[in-house]
Amino acid sequence: MSETFRAFRVFDEDGRVQGRVVSMTLDELSPGTVVIKASYSSVNYKDALAATGTGKIIRRFPLVGGIDVAGTVVSSEDGRFRAGRPVLITGYDLGVAHDGGYAGFVRVPAEWVVPVPDGLSAFDLMAIGTAGFTAALSIANLEQNGLAPGQGPVIVTGATGGVGSLAVQMLAARGYHVTALTGKDGAHEYLRSLGATDVISRHTLQMGTKPMEKPLWAGAVDVAGGETLAWLTRTMMYNGAIACSGLTGGTDLKTTVLPFILRGAKLLGIDSVMCPMAKRIDVWRRLATDLKPHHLQATATAIGLDDLPKAFATLLAGEARGRFVVNV
Repeated sequence: MSETFRAFRVFDEDGRVQGRVVSMTLDELSPGTVVIKASYSSVNYKDALAATGTGKIIRRFPLVGGIDVAGTVVSSEDGRFRAGRPVLITGYDLGVAHDGGYAGFVRVPAEWVVPVPDGLSAFDLMAIGTAGFTAALSIANLEQNGLAPGQGPVIVTGATGGVGSLAVQMLAARGYHVTALTGKDGAHEYLRSLGATDVISRHTLQMGTKPMEKPLWAGAVDVAGGETLAWLTRTMMYNGAIACSGLTGGTDLKTTVLPFILRGAKLLGIDSVMCPMAKRIDVWRRLATDLKPHHLQATATAIGLDDLPKAFATLLAGEARGRFVVNV
């Protein structure tokens, strides 16, 4: 394993955080008990924040970026993962404090490794990635809290992004009436092609100012936070639930207790990073079956390591549509 491989490594040089493609060897990677030959990684909003220093995500430098990876086991000190087995990792400290998925090889603790369910290729896994896992985890939690098809519309915010575009597909496949909320007025037909029944422009949305507005939604998958999340709390139907996983619209939340104590509204926090392994495996099983997105090819753009800076800029500018899948 002395061969060199390419990796996108992030450096903090004189207070400036930036990444570049370098040559590395296995000995330079973070320690771990499982070595994986990587096939694909992906680009998430968190990756863009980390690799550009826009957000203080990375906890040590230099570090290989990429919070996702799919590949094949090369060697393992853990009997559960034999050489040749396809596996994936999302979350934990990958790409944050441990060398991540933007490299030809990845070495990680066995406790982070998820066996790949039947029905998903390595490309599929990373077209889904952390974003799709978060979307599926959101839907699983909403359903555990009583959401079912036929109860009323389910709204998805940030609908053209990674989490949003995959959530639209998954909900539609499950038979939900999906309303997509987007700030991209040219993407309405695209969202309908993914399964959205209705599309609302964020630019024309009237949020109102009352503590409780007209009840509109049986459920919500929200990546925006901020003012949008506050509006959702005011417009949930009785016993409606919101799965919140993002902050693209801000971290502050200004609302009242009234929707919660008068309508039984529920606000569910969704964390994909430290999700327990049993839950993680079950959600990935559903991603290969009843929650499998039907339009992965239409929502995924394949790029290489050299294309990462442009992908980061696109995400941070709010101009991304769907997912970037990185061929490593």
